[in-house]
Amino acid sequence: MSLWQGDELAKAVGSNDAGFVVTGVSIDSRTLQPGDLFVALVAERDGHDFVADAFAKGAAGALVSRDVPGVGPRLRVDDTLAALQRLGAAARARCKGKLIAVTGSVGKTTTKEMLRRILSGFGTTHAAEASFNNHIGVPLTLARMPRETEFAVLELGMNHPGEILPLTTMANPDAAIITTIERAHIGLMGSIEAIMREKASIFQGVRAGGTAIIPYDSRFYEDLSALAPSGIEQLSFGEGEFAEARLFSAESDQVSCYVKGIVAGTKIDFILGAPGRHMAMNAMAALAACHAIGLDVVKAADKIEAFVPVSGRGLRHIINVGGNRVYLLDESYNASAASIRAALQVLALQPGRHIAVLGDILELGDEAEAEHLSLRDDVIKFADYVFTCGEMMGRLFATLPSDRQGAHAKTAALLGPLVKSALHQNDTVLVKGSYGSRMRDVVSILEGPC
Repeated sequence: MSLWQGDELAKAVGSNDAGFVVTGVSIDSRTLQPGDLFVALVAERDGHDFVADAFAKGAAGALVSRDVPGVGPRLRVDDTLAALQRLGAAARARCKGKLIAVTGSVGKTTTKEMLRRILSGFGTTHAAEASFNNHIGVPLTLARMPRETEFAVLELGMNHPGEILPLTTMANPDAAIITTIERAHIGLMGSIEAIMREKASIFQGVRAGGTAIIPYDSRFYEDLSALAPSGIEQLSFGEGEFAEARLFSAESDQVSCYVKGIVAGTKIDFILGAPGRHMAMNAMAALAACHAIGLDVVKAADKIEAFVPVSGRGLRHIINVGGNRVYLLDESYNASAASIRAALQVLALQPGRHIAVLGDILELGDEAEAEHLSLRDDVIKFADYVFTCGEMMGRLFATLPSDRQGAHAKTAALLGPLVKSALHQNDTVLVKGSYGSRMRDVVSILEGPC
């Protein structure tokens, strides 16, 4: 089935009709599928150098900004990134389905994946791969959206001022969620108030009559509510008495959470396939958005029961380490102080010794040391042994009682073998740190050959 006809594709990107039809859109020749449009982006690597490879793999055409060798039809534009963004906007304009956008300091991807699970049970659903939440990922996700899509979910991220507004304008969501306001990226944003204002800009793109989904328990609730433009509805979620989507209770065991709450007057209860109160709160935000776009929240709650965390974001699985069965909580994709605290509470629910493996939280600027040291009490309360890597986590490690200290290393790659050699039967290991701390290296070492 075609995704873009030649004439509408050319019109969307601002080029002459090259007379070809595409079934997909790709920015990476390594993963390109036959029939895709290859977009030659200019970044650290120039996509124009891979146009010939793209055609060799079956690309239907290429979007380029200069002449390139290769045998295949091309659409010529002045700027391929700008053209991709125009294509994303055109995809949104032609789609009549409901779109939900998610941002927040913590919980964006998990909430997006919960919504993907729920909405797929109601109709044809399109959602971003991985995070795909920046100036490239959002238009790419939209450009790949079939016109017959009934529901779509996008994640909008930022680490600098002014990044969310163009993304939400392009996405034009029917409902927009802010999960949390925390100190993530504060080194780049300057203050938590600046983070709040940047996150709140997601509401500027919401369609008239759409809904802003606001965290009621946030100290910035009133500010966020005031920053939502007139002409859209507001719906709050949280534990507070007056939250429209209110969490009553969240009782967790090792692998799940029994949730009770109410959404706009309708009582709900369900079992979520992930432990932790933070997971239950993400679910309440997702259900609030479902109500906002007109779905039955009882049915939505039933469908969310199939959700399980994804790799790097809380996935729990059993690995074999030197003949020992070990439970791995893979939170390696990213971290903030708030998300580490939540993950440590989940670690404490697990069997065996509780091993925390922590990498630096990045982009905290002058507040980096204080943010890392603020974790000390939670680490001591919930972890039996602690392994760390990175300069700032090293400073935290140095403050811990000696009987809690596992080992510290400069990098994740050096830390992994130290963790692996220390594990016993039925231990549970939490691995967490910012993406740039490369904690995935620890996971790979633990999952590797014994």
